[in-house]
Amino acid sequence: MFHVVQCRPLRLITENGLSGTCLKLMLSRPVAFAQIWKSWFSSRSLVGNKNIILMGPPGAGKTTVGRIVGQKLDCPVIDIDDHVLETTWNMSVSEKLQEVGNEQFLEEEGKALLKLSASGSVISLTGSNPMHAVGMQHMKKNGIVVYLDVPTTVIMSRLKSMKVDRIVGHSSGISLKDILQFRKQFYKRWYDIRVLCGGDIAAEVIAEKVLDAVKRYQNSELETFISARSSRSGRSMEKDSRKYFSDVVTEGLAPDGGLFVPERGLPKFTAEEWQSLIEATYIERAQVMLERCIHPADIPASKLAEIIRTAYGENFTCSKIAPVRHLAGNQFLLELFHGPTASFKDFALQMVPHIFAYCIPRSCNYLVLVATSGDTGSAVLDGFSRLHDTDKQRIAVINFFPEDGVSPIQKSQMIGCQKENAWSVGVKSDFDFCQTAIKQIFTNSDYTGFLTVEYGTALAAANSINWARLLPQIVYHASAYLDLVHQDIIPFGSPVDVCIPTGNFGNILGALYAKMMGIPIRKCICASNENNVLTDFVRTGVYDLRGRKLIPTFSPAVDILKSSNLERYLHLIANEDGQLVTQLYNQLENQGHFQLRKDLLEKLQQDLVAGWCSEEDCLAAIHSVYTTTGYILDTHTAVAKVVADRLQDRTCPIIISSTAHYSKFAPAILRALRIAEINQNPLSQLHLLSSYSPLPPVHWGLLETLKKQGNEDHQVCAADMSMLMSHIETLIQNHFM
Repeated sequence: MFHVVQCRPLRLITENGLSGTCLKLMLSRPVAFAQIWKSWFSSRSLVGNKNIILMGPPGAGKTTVGRIVGQKLDCPVIDIDDHVLETTWNMSVSEKLQEVGNEQFLEEEGKALLKLSASGSVISLTGSNPMHAVGMQHMKKNGIVVYLDVPTTVIMSRLKSMKVDRIVGHSSGISLKDILQFRKQFYKRWYDIRVLCGGDIAAEVIAEKVLDAVKRYQNSELETFISARSSRSGRSMEKDSRKYFSDVVTEGLAPDGGLFVPERGLPKFTAEEWQSLIEATYIERAQVMLERCIHPADIPASKLAEIIRTAYGENFTCSKIAPVRHLAGNQFLLELFHGPTASFKDFALQMVPHIFAYCIPRSCNYLVLVATSGDTGSAVLDGFSRLHDTDKQRIAVINFFPEDGVSPIQKSQMIGCQKENAWSVGVKSDFDFCQTAIKQIFTNSDYTGFLTVEYGTALAAANSINWARLLPQIVYHASAYLDLVHQDIIPFGSPVDVCIPTGNFGNILGALYAKMMGIPIRKCICASNENNVLTDFVRTGVYDLRGRKLIPTFSPAVDILKSSNLERYLHLIANEDGQLVTQLYNQLENQGHFQLRKDLLEKLQQDLVAGWCSEEDCLAAIHSVYTTTGYILDTHTAVAKVVADRLQDRTCPIIISSTAHYSKFAPAILRALRIAEINQNPLSQLHLLSSYSPLPPVHWGLLETLKKQGNEDHQVCAADMSMLMSHIETLIQNHFM
């Protein structure tokens, strides 16, 4: 036993290099070496030799939270202000700032940080430490940086109550708010983990959130994925073949033919966490939500931020990305068509190619297969064509679409979006054939094995069967609700309904997942056109394809009879009973129908209601809305509008997903508005629509694509599996060989 007598901070260094304790050891209490060793060991059970480094603006509570975390871990606590800066300078921080000024202060502060050597400690940074790059690089070498993300309005209020009217960088002509906003770029650059901190959350609660976040960061083993068709007994036998986010992005479909779902479900946000995002931009909301859905071992926060900025920073025509517009009464439109190809598919497909390029191994080429009923094709072609040149050399995409089952402008757009690594193939069949063919190709191990061995090429999927496609859709449904709160339409916690034109069930599943994560969505209204198999299913629990033939309509993106993503929702309401899901889908495949048990139907109807719209009613809705408001709905949004009018009870706001820009469906729009077509040329049709000064204006990206199309052509294939496989092989040879 030895005694340490010290009245100011002391750094202890053992023979094996263990360091990092700035402790105030008081004369009245002897400190046993065994206690120090216990402290060192217990902290390592969570973070090993690394430090937990708390970062955030002044007033975020770093010092208080740091002390609590240190107590819970029984490990040393270092406050940079008290234990490093003031000790080094022999004066207070405010005195130093006054002596040297802002710029020199940051340099002196950074130099002091470089002298700190610590491990197994909780370190509370100053609010300005992250502005010194070299100092932060030094800290990150042996630390996990935790960003206490507090809304600026809350920080302003706290600083006012603390009578703080000046921080580093603050000078005349620059407001405190502007300085706090300016600093955010530095916090976002350095953190490994973000912890959302609302206005009234106790420091004890934040400390627990910090510990939970660090535990998650250290243990990616908990965030695995399973097939929606896997049995519980089968899962216990598959521990050596766990699937992580990176795996499901590249593989697309599970080996048993099922769709991947997160084994432990999606993360839940508290009401306080959601409220902390009310003032946030769309990009900030996306970053926060996706960080919680994608483990940093798969994509670190800094890389994820880069991907999100690339996806949404300059490619969308509206700065709000997914604005919410009041239509009439209690109805609001969620405009999802401001991306480069004018549909909601851009939200996922401007992001997924970059996620895919990051996650795949560098040792193999990848061919991405896509089936589309219209909008996905151009979105996936555009998204993958925006990859860096080095990535385009190893990643290519083939888009299969029904040759006669999309609108003329959609077809022109898909042909015009072809690039050196992105091709369109028209299939002489419908979307259901295209989608089923891709699923069969993925589960044909002989064929996929042949492609890998012969050409060094693996197959991947970019349809909404790919889990990564769904995550961005959750974001915009959550963001729409937060926008209504931000606009003072509703207080946080009040419910809304959503109405979504639905075909493959991916978009509406995104809304259901947002509800699971804590957004107060009351009912999801599933809107179908005359291909109303989902309407019948939601109402009766019977999914019946017997005798049904696909009907081409004015809303081709929902001309679908087999809704792939429904499988994920059934897995959810069946309490993850993959055997039941397998049984239902085997019955659908073999007999053309299945029926839900009564208890499952009751669960489903707690979330969903459904209706459908005729072609005549769709066109009438477009005409009516334009006549009364000057706004033009696309055909899919019109389907949702008709169904919303019939099914809403008007006791709460309803958000209608406007999934595509009307420009893509000019012939139907011209007919609905009772405007005679001048000719069949898609570009001429758009110019005619534009002459009416519509709201919103004709989509610029679509105009540009059609102008560039020229004489480009595409391949056409018979509805035959061997022909599709032959096309795939030929395109692999042409691009990768």
